[in-house]
Amino acid sequence: MSPGAIADVGAVSTQIRRILRELGVEPEVVRRVGIICFEGETNIAIFTKGGRITLMVWDDRVELFFADNGPGIEDLELVRRPGYSTAPDWARELGFGAGMGIPNMEKNADTFVLRSRPGKGTAIRATVWRKGNERQGSSAGPGA
Repeated sequence: MSPGAIADVGAVSTQIRRILRELGVEPEVVRRVGIICFEGETNIAIFTKGGRITLMVWDDRVELFFADNGPGIEDLELVRRPGYSTAPDWARELGFGAGMGIPNMEKNADTFVLRSRPGKGTAIRATVWRKGNERQGSSAGPGA
């Protein structure tokens, strides 16, 4: 990857926030989903040659699915630790790679499932509950 790959980061999260507002989704849900999406698309731009982000909007929740065929994550617990980063120098020089991507995604999701296999890629499902639904917790799995 190169610094040019990061030029469009934020475009997907901006589009998703616009769609959610047009659908009448609660502002706090839009804000949280926007943060999750931005962090996910940044990780895809920095660490992979591309991936897929899927948005699902339900009456009771909003879900984001991220999938890529990147290098995968070696240590799922370590990557959840604020400040831990494997970002390349070029990304850090541009202000990215502070090690808050996965922690910010998890913090803003009510349900967060992270699965990755080194050499195969990463898959994430993040759910934000709507209309005062209770926080449902967080979980991780070892394989994708």
